[in-house]
Amino acid sequence: MKEPESMLRRGLLMMGLCAPLYADVLSAGMPAPGFALRDAAGKSHRLENYAGRWLVLYFYPKNDTPGCTAEACAFRDELTLIHELDARVVGISVDDAASHQKFSDKYDLPFTLLSDPEGRVAERYGARGSLLGYTYAKRYTFLIDPAGTIRHIWHDVQPKQHARNVIAVLRDLQ
Repeated sequence: MKEPESMLRRGLLMMGLCAPLYADVLSAGMPAPGFALRDAAGKSHRLENYAGRWLVLYFYPKNDTPGCTAEACAFRDELTLIHELDARVVGISVDDAASHQKFSDKYDLPFTLLSDPEGRVAERYGARGSLLGYTYAKRYTFLIDPAGTIRHIWHDVQPKQHARNVIAVLRDLQ
């Protein structure tokens, strides 16, 4: 017999009221799922574009909200050190490109923000949430090595300290 929580979740899935759980599917050592998303300028970005260097791929719920702003600004403030570790930072949310441009301009964010309006990429990474038909990206981060393998996953992100935590893991893995 299934646990009551599993049965409830299955019922909500069938009614389209929540997203499937994929977070348990991906783990360190697995190939990172491919993606093709556009930035605020309309330029397409693919996972392959980052081959040969480390990629900090972070999903976040919504532009210009307190936690998301703190996380983005922390990455901005540590970006020189992240680049010295031969890594790039890319943020993904379900916000549209115009919202990304405003957010990036407002906080002078020098890294790429990608728009995933249907949440398809977030879903492949287990970072898609859904509540009563509203889709959002969860605050998850994936550290992908130069060969395209997931090396570390953060599901419990503390926005203000997160960039420093990523740097510490990057140093350990290099």
